[in-house]
Amino acid sequence: MVKYSIELKQRVIQDYLSGKGGSTYLAKLHNVGSSSQVRHWIRNYRAEGLPTAHSKVNKNYSMELKENAVQCYLTTDLTYEAVARKFEITNFTLLASWVNHFKIYGEVPISKKRGRRKKLESIASSMTQNPNDSQRIKELEQELRYAQIEVAYFKRTSEIGEKCSNEQKSRLIYSLRKTFKLKEILKVTGFPKATYYYWVNCFERVNKDELIEKEMLKIRQEHANAGYRPMSELLKQRGYHVNHKKVQRLMKKLGLRVTSYWHKSRKYYLYKGKVGTVAKNKLHRRFRTSIPHQKITTDTTEFKYYEDGIQKKCYLNPYIDLFNSEVISYHISQQPSYQSIDIALNQAVAVTSDCPYRRTFHSDQGWGYQMRDYVSKLKSHRIFQSMSRKGNCHDNSVMENFFGLLKQEIYYGHIFSSFEELEQVIVIWIRYYNTKRIKQKLNWMSPIQFRLNYQNN
Repeated sequence: MVKYSIELKQRVIQDYLSGKGGSTYLAKLHNVGSSSQVRHWIRNYRAEGLPTAHSKVNKNYSMELKENAVQCYLTTDLTYEAVARKFEITNFTLLASWVNHFKIYGEVPISKKRGRRKKLESIASSMTQNPNDSQRIKELEQELRYAQIEVAYFKRTSEIGEKCSNEQKSRLIYSLRKTFKLKEILKVTGFPKATYYYWVNCFERVNKDELIEKEMLKIRQEHANAGYRPMSELLKQRGYHVNHKKVQRLMKKLGLRVTSYWHKSRKYYLYKGKVGTVAKNKLHRRFRTSIPHQKITTDTTEFKYYEDGIQKKCYLNPYIDLFNSEVISYHISQQPSYQSIDIALNQAVAVTSDCPYRRTFHSDQGWGYQMRDYVSKLKSHRIFQSMSRKGNCHDNSVMENFFGLLKQEIYYGHIFSSFEELEQVIVIWIRYYNTKRIKQKLNWMSPIQFRLNYQNN
């Protein structure tokens, strides 16, 4: 490394101040190695004045100043040179060495003692110095850094959760760069370098889907079990025309995917053999009709709840209009009684009395639907009775589908501690099903909306 005299430095600075030329011209004029060296002398002159024989030679810096300077660089956007001028550090490269030492060891370097070492000390150090030992020390220091990275990284990922996305991991690694080297972080975590830089470049991008995401979060509060297809239609109704595949991606990103799943449990059978009149199957799986209140189907299902640790059951008897899949009547009871079926039947007969054609009430061969009172009541209102074939649930698949949806969305995975609690949840869901739960086969309308739209047209 070439050393330049103080007189030369002073002449170069004086020529620069007198306007003889720039740093490149003066470097050539005075045979200085590079123009950057001239610029360095000029910066020092602006900060400290003209160099002299006693100007800051071998200056010793306190630990407090070193720590303040390093923290200033790491926590602000200032450059090495700006921080060096602020803390009156002679050479900004010295500050850079402090920062690198802090990133590796977590502390600033201690100043070395001045002067020549004592002879005995040098002899002792030469005797104890062993190349193998120094190599082992480096390996141990590296293992320590790797262990510190593991603790810092995996502690943060455990706080985020098991399903930590690549974006979240990249943000975490980006935050650890101030303390550890990126190369070491990626090596310890096994995170791909290309993936990391991809997400780093995405951090500064504007989220063009921010408004859509906010609207999706609002929709989720009202429709807790809406999949990506209903979500797409609900967004469309609110003025956001988004492709269903994009909605699916955004739901995955926001964690809005439906978490309730089908769950097989023991099916409740109302069949007790032939106890009365078994009607013919008049429906023959023709579950569609263009006339409201013409085809009605019914069935019974059971729910379990626990009261004081004792398992108990309740039973739901709904009647559904096949025109728009609307629940026109229902009754919830604690016993599988005919009285519960009869209450729901009376409501269904009254609601469907405006049908201009003869109605058909379809059910399975359950004992309640074979009762003489049930059969005679249908005949008195000139209603056709239809029953599924024995042991064939597909003949009444509309009801099976309805019970599956109901239990999937509010029952499976939940424990109810009283009959009243379970009853309230079922009532609220049926109201939601009739008024707000949209269906694709109903032109993305709820059952009641579809019926009102038909009546108005």
